Amino acid sequence: MAKDAGLSIAELSSLLDVINEPATILALDYRILACNQAYQSIYGEGGRVLERTCYDVSHGYSVPCDQAGESCPLKRCHETGQRQRVLHLHNTPDGEEHVDVEMNPVRNAQGELVCYLEIMHLVKEARATPGEGDGMVGRSPAFSRMLEMLRRAAPSDIAVLLLGESGTGKELAARAVHDGSRRARGPFITVECSGLTESLFESELFGHERGAFTGAVGRKKGLIEAARGGTLFLDEIGEIPLPQQVKLLRLIETGTYRTVGGIEPLHADFRLVCATHRNLKQLVDQGQFRQDLYYRISAFPVTLPALSERPEDLTLLINSLLVRIPGAEQVSVTEQAVKVLRQYSFPGNIRELRNILERGMLMTDDGRIGVQHLPPECLHVAEGAASAPYSGFPDEEVIPLDQLERYYLQRITSRFSGDNRSLAEHLGVSERTLYRKLSRLK
Repeated sequence: MAKDAGLSIAELSSLLDVINEPATILALDYRILACNQAYQSIYGEGGRVLERTCYDVSHGYSVPCDQAGESCPLKRCHETGQRQRVLHLHNTPDGEEHVDVEMNPVRNAQGELVCYLEIMHLVKEARATPGEGDGMVGRSPAFSRMLEMLRRAAPSDIAVLLLGESGTGKELAARAVHDGSRRARGPFITVECSGLTESLFESELFGHERGAFTGAVGRKKGLIEAARGGTLFLDEIGEIPLPQQVKLLRLIETGTYRTVGGIEPLHADFRLVCATHRNLKQLVDQGQFRQDLYYRISAFPVTLPALSERPEDLTLLINSLLVRIPGAEQVSVTEQAVKVLRQYSFPGNIRELRNILERGMLMTDDGRIGVQHLPPECLHVAEGAASAPYSGFPDEEVIPLDQLERYYLQRITSRFSGDNRSLAEHLGVSERTLYRKLSRLK
């Protein structure tokens, strides 16, 4: 492309510098032809990046992403001829990070595909490694699918409905939508709907004027006004009584409201995100939730996976929570205790896992949470599993070694929380050997 345009590689790289985020020009065979300074600063720490393949720089792979078990945006872009977006985990100096990869086809004057423009949108709302802060943490396929949906919804003002069991992190997901939107600098206001009585609902949400009711000694700003220019998060919206659902529906449909005791209509300006652990469709069928309100709030539903649906993230979550729990920075969990926790279903999800770690931290005297420090419900499950061990293969069947290796690699790669370099070290093979074996799984 540089030759066709009469540009040098340096000039092409300078053009890319108008893009603030990491960006590259890729050849049809995956080679990096040019990159901007943002890309060089993140991915060029180990040396040169030009003429290396994108999958080598970003992942350390020796084969394209689709041959290593991931979706390849370049291949999809080539097949469709259209812009593609894929959420990936990329190697950076700070460890693996979530990256929203945007791949754009570039054509010459004759309409022939000559190269690709790749732009890396760094995902700041979630981490793939343990760290401080309150954001989401995960790297499993179920988590990545959920994160990609949140990233798709965030830039617009579409109403998002977060679905999932209690303790799955719906408020963190709502915060991620807010942080990824054009309203990120505005307020993020949470309304816990299950804690509002019918009499308090209007006053808290809409505000009230002085003298509106007994005890209203002054004007009070409502949460809708507090959310102006930002995001209003209605948690457990399925708990709102029917009479209040009508008033909420009118607010969403008209964008206006009146304070309690007020006369003049006020204009609302917020992005709506709702969450519930209940089956709203079932509540609609039972007449407990308005159908018209349901369709207003569920324009973009996102289901948050339960912890039992993302077992690959357990070790990562444990390490992340120990960093975030005050006083637990030097605490660790023994391998045997982790094995027991892997067999537990976690009905309370991540919130329950945090409680287990906080309890264990207080029970241990040497800073290591062992099996003996876990609550009884975890141990009962482990005892039941121990009485009927299962290897995953029929006892009477003789399995070829190459097939056994294939089964084991599929299982270990789905559960291992580190990168491929660490996995190769644990398996006692070179990284190149591991990539070769993983490529055979496809």
